[in-house]
Amino acid sequence: MRIIMLGPPGSGKGTRAHIISELYGMPIITTGGMLRGAVREKTEYGQKAKSYMDRGDLVPDNIVNGIVKERMSKPDVAKGFILDGYPRSVNQADTLDEILKEKGIKLTHALSVVLSDEVIIERLSKRRGCPVCYEIYHLVSKPPKKEGVCDRCGAKLILREDDKEDVIKYRLQVYKENTHQLLERYERLGLIVESDGEIPLEGLRDHLKEILG
Repeated sequence: MRIIMLGPPGSGKGTRAHIISELYGMPIITTGGMLRGAVREKTEYGQKAKSYMDRGDLVPDNIVNGIVKERMSKPDVAKGFILDGYPRSVNQADTLDEILKEKGIKLTHALSVVLSDEVIIERLSKRRGCPVCYEIYHLVSKPPKKEGVCDRCGAKLILREDDKEDVIKYRLQVYKENTHQLLERYERLGLIVESDGEIPLEGLRDHLKEILG
């Protein structure tokens, strides 16, 4: 299987990607994670991407496309892959088509996670992150043992810039403006499968096996 994950920030794409990876033994290619790593390491790509990410804007295609192309050249994608967070624009989708054509393969699924803005804002605004070891917590579903302190390293937890409510709303607006064309594109190709973002965690494995076939 060769799957792309579609859905607004905070909808549960990452959770689904990890379950699919476990079920079918495929690597997850997460552009967000790669970009944040580049920011932490202050690489050339990271420094270019940081100002966009802090505002909640999409990172320019030329930066993201280069990272993805490099990653897709590695041998572990031969048996299948899950792309989480890419493509996010028609330009990126065109680039992905070119990359896959060069490899002689095609996408098999575009998994679209559907969830309301209200639930997304509630989820993301309650996330907290550790600036030292990068562990992620949630004030409701995964709180730290001691309020405001990382369980792993004892550092003070922070609210990421892109998890502040005004930035979340802007990210959702940007997502909708850029992604509706992708949904239409993959719908025309017969690749879309939908997943309800409110399905409880304990039911996700069976749900994903059912919709992916």
